[in-house]
Amino acid sequence: MATAGDPVPPPSDATGTPLPTDTPVGRIIAGRIAHDGPMTVGSYMALALGHPVHGYYTAREPFGAGGDFVTAPEISQMFGELVGLWLAVAWDEAGRPARPLLVELGPGRGTLMADSLRAMRMLPGLLDMADVHLVEQSPRLKAAQAAMLSQCGLPRPVTWHDDIDDLPADRPVLLIANEFFDALPVQQLVRRPDGLWSERMIDLDPDRPGHFRYGLSPDPSPMAQVLTQRIAGAPLAAVPPGSLAEVQPAAIAIAGRVAARIAANGGAALIVDYGHGLSAPGDTFQAMRAHAHTDPLIGPGLADLTVHVDFERLAAAATAAGATAHGPVGQGRFLGRLGIGARAERLARAAPDGTARAAIATALRRLTAPDQMGTLFKVLALTRATTPPPGFAPVPGFDDA
Repeated sequence: MATAGDPVPPPSDATGTPLPTDTPVGRIIAGRIAHDGPMTVGSYMALALGHPVHGYYTAREPFGAGGDFVTAPEISQMFGELVGLWLAVAWDEAGRPARPLLVELGPGRGTLMADSLRAMRMLPGLLDMADVHLVEQSPRLKAAQAAMLSQCGLPRPVTWHDDIDDLPADRPVLLIANEFFDALPVQQLVRRPDGLWSERMIDLDPDRPGHFRYGLSPDPSPMAQVLTQRIAGAPLAAVPPGSLAEVQPAAIAIAGRVAARIAANGGAALIVDYGHGLSAPGDTFQAMRAHAHTDPLIGPGLADLTVHVDFERLAAAATAAGATAHGPVGQGRFLGRLGIGARAERLARAAPDGTARAAIATALRRLTAPDQMGTLFKVLALTRATTPPPGFAPVPGFDDA
C-alpha cells in the first residue's frame, strides 16, 4: 500500500505520450489520493503551485515571453510608476505617518516594486523612513527580487516574509498585491438537488490510468457557510442545482488581515487582479502554460493555476475588518484616471525611434483597452478614509470623454 505523499509509478503508455500524472508533483498528488482518497481542488492547487521542491513557483520561471504569462509590470514601466505614485499620495494624504512599511504580496521578479520605488522618489522623505517588506515563499523568486532591488539604492535592506502575519506590527502599511489573490487555493462547491452544497474533488480516473478526474464529495461541505448570501444578484437559495460556486478562504482571510492593519495603524492597499466585481457562480479554475490555456488536471507543476478573484467577497472581508473598500474599478479606468495617457505621451516623445514609440502604444493598449486588460482586470483600494482615493473618483475630461 502507498503511504501518504509517496509517488505512484505512472502507468506505461505504449505511444510514449506523457501522462497527466507523470510529473514530480503529479506523482506526489497521485500517491496522496491513492492513500487518502480524493482531494479538494484547493489542496490540488496548493500542491501544484507551492510544493517546496517541485511546485510551479518553486521550480519554474513563470514570467515573461519565455515563461507562461506576462503581468502588467512586465508589460510596461508605466504600471509600476503609477502604482508607486498612488502609494506615495496615499502616504501624503494620510499625514505622512512615520516608519511606514512598503509591502508587496507575491512580488514576482521584483519589477513592480522597483518601478514603484523609482516613482516614489518624487515625494521627498518617503523612502528615507520607509522599509520594504516582501511576502514571498519561493527561494528562487526571492533571489530574483533581491537582485532587482539591489539596484534601487534603498537606505536599508529589504526584508522577506513567508506570511503576512510575520510583518512588523503597529506600523502603517502601503501595500500592493498584483496578481496575487488569483493564485490562492480555491474550494469549489456544487449545488445538489436537495439544496445543499458538496465539494468538488479531484480523484484518479479508474477508466483512464494515469489521469485525474473531477468528482463530488458525498457529504455536504461546511465551506458553504462561507458563500455570500447572494450570487449574481440572486439569493443563494435561488441558485439552481448543478451550479458551481467558488470560495477562496485564504484570500478572504488575507484581505481581512490587511484591512485590520490599515484600520488599526493607517496606510492603504491596492489589490489588482482579474476577476468579477460581484459574486457569481461558475467554474473559473484554469491553467496557463506557454501563454495558452491548458487543462488544469494535466501536468500539475508545469502550468500556472489560477481562478478569477471575487472582489465583492474581498471588499466585504475588508469592510468587516474595519477598513473602507473603494471599487473595484476596471484597470483601464483606474490607470486612465491616474494619467497613464499623458505618461505614455511623454515616454513616446523621448523614445529614440518609431519602433520604440510603437511599443509604448502597444503597452498602453494592453494595459487599458477593454478587450485587453482594461476591464477583466480590476483594482480595489483599502483605506481608513471614506473619501475615494485617486483612481476611484471620476476625473473631468477623462470620464466625460
